[in-house]
Amino acid sequence: MVAKRTQQLFDTLVGKATLKQKVYRNTLTTLNMLKKGMVQLTTKYEEVETDLSKEIPFTFKDRSEFEAELKFAGDTLVFMMHTNVFEFPRDHTVMKTPYINEDIERSYCGVINIFNFLSDSFKYQRMNDAGYLIGRLFVNKDMHYFVEGKRELGFLYSNFGTSEVNAENIADILESAIYYTINFDLLVPPYDNIKEVMVQDFITALDSMQMKTGKRMGFRFQADINGK
Repeated sequence: MVAKRTQQLFDTLVGKATLKQKVYRNTLTTLNMLKKGMVQLTTKYEEVETDLSKEIPFTFKDRSEFEAELKFAGDTLVFMMHTNVFEFPRDHTVMKTPYINEDIERSYCGVINIFNFLSDSFKYQRMNDAGYLIGRLFVNKDMHYFVEGKRELGFLYSNFGTSEVNAENIADILESAIYYTINFDLLVPPYDNIKEVMVQDFITALDSMQMKTGKRMGFRFQADINGK
């Protein structure tokens, strides 16, 4: 016969694991919905193609079970799902919402990170180039979500209790990510950052195309002008 304390231990273990499995499945479902949304966007782009747009790529690539890529113009967005489930710190704003206070299990979330890279970084294998995390999509056991990110991608934490993952909201997330990326321009790095270069480093860079490039090279991303 299992002791009461041991049974409680097993019940807690099974309960927590079951919760995390549900969150994991919901997050993977959300990523697959994002992939489907990207396919639909590429189809729509082809339908409205003009002579000018034919020269501008807009393509989707299913990189793996947990990754998806959307390439447009000179940018590439990579959506990457983390395979683990997280809970927010107790002092996080979302933990103070009525939605979480009613059921603490709602604070357990899966995460889909949204990265922005220059397409040329992959094309020319410039391994030193910088990419940027422009948003994080959190999904919980109820298929509710919120997006933590910059400008167009930022949602209010108070919407967590009412925002559900569905095709319409997925389309909004994708379009917001694209809008943000289009307006997140490549800036010239400060002159003092590159005024000196060793000959050996310069030759190596020419041979391997490893001159470091990033949209905010030389600047801290979180301190970009006008909140970008």
